[in-house]
Parts: sequence; C-alpha cells; structure tokens
Amino acid sequence: MAHILSIGVGLFSDVSFSTDLASFSMVNAATLTEANWRTLFGTEVLDNVAGGGAGAFRRIYNIRELPQMGVPPNIVNVPNYGTKASKQIQGQADSPSFEIVLNYVPQAWQDTANYIGDYVGNSFVYPFRFTLLNTEPTGGGTAAVRWASLNAAAFGLGTVANSQYFFAGKLEALQINPQLTDANQATLTVSMQSDLYGPYTI
Repeated sequence: MAHILSIGVGLFSDVSFSTDLASFSMVNAATLTEANWRTLFGTEVLDNVAGGGAGAFRRIYNIRELPQMGVPPNIVNVPNYGTKASKQIQGQADSPSFEIVLNYVPQAWQDTANYIGDYVGNSFVYPFRFTLLNTEPTGGGTAAVRWASLNAAAFGLGTVANSQYFFAGKLEALQINPQLTDANQATLTVSMQSDLYGPYTI
C-alpha cells in the first residue's frame, strides 16, 4: 500500500509493542531493515492470553491522545562577531518522552501475567510500532487478524494506506487521572531508547 495520500484525521492510529525479544536486541536496532521491523509484529496477543514467540505483539487500546512524533529540534544560538544577530545551529536533540493519554480500563492494566500492565516498569526494552491510519485495516477475520495484517508476510494484503514508525522503548510508568465528569484517564509514558525509524509503508 501507499502512504496516506489525502488530508484526514488519524482516528485509527495505533501504538503496539513486540514481545518477541528473542528476535530483537537494542544493540542491532540501527541495522534493522524495514522488513526486519515488520517481522516483529506478526501475531497480536490479546489481554489475558499467554503469548510470546516469533512476531508476537500487543496493542495499546483505548488511546485518547497521542503525542507528536519525531525528535524535537535543539536549536542553539551562537554569537557571531561583527553581525547584528547571532546564528542558529542544530545542536544534539534530546530523545522525547512518548506520552500516551488513555481512557483507563483498570482490568487491562492490572499488574498480572498476560495483561499489558505487567510490562510497565519492568526495565525491558521493546520494539515499538506507531502506525498513522485514517481508516481501520480491512483484512478479513477477527480484529486481531486485521491489525496483524499491517505487517503480514504478504506485505499490504488486506490493509489500507498507512505510515509506520519504529523505535526501541521502555514502558516506564502509568499515571492514573480519575475523572468525576468524564471517563477515567491514564498517562502511559514510554521512553525512547533508540532513533526513530520511518516512515515506512507496506
């Protein structure tokens, strides 16, 4: 499929992380090709289901707000003798924190094996996939099959136009924000442990 070709709302944008640590090492993240990244996201594992192995990944559900993607610029002002204004140069940018605001469902985030909450704060570095999507994947089968089809071996079969970014990161913290007049919310903080790779498309 192509990248998204029109103006639209990224209503179905998705964040997932792969639990296939046997096939991934942050040491070689910079050497992974687009195809290497995609093979880490082949089979979705649902809540309360034991899962692992090659290509296993978990989606982060009930996303309310997503942060900006990319590394922010670090502009440094440098005095320039004999001129009225200083010059600006690109300094070394800091990796951003990737903070996702969620509609909070406590069961999904319990600190119990086979739930996504069990991965928060465990210090492991996981490969992450951010997919910019204006429409839901259209592959057949269950929802899990449709989302897995984004990176299926057939590369694009049954999917829609999308742009994907990959990076290595840690699930650092989950902060709960109770609401009295709205849905309970939580902020999931993911620290970026590598450069951002992409955008790719299938």
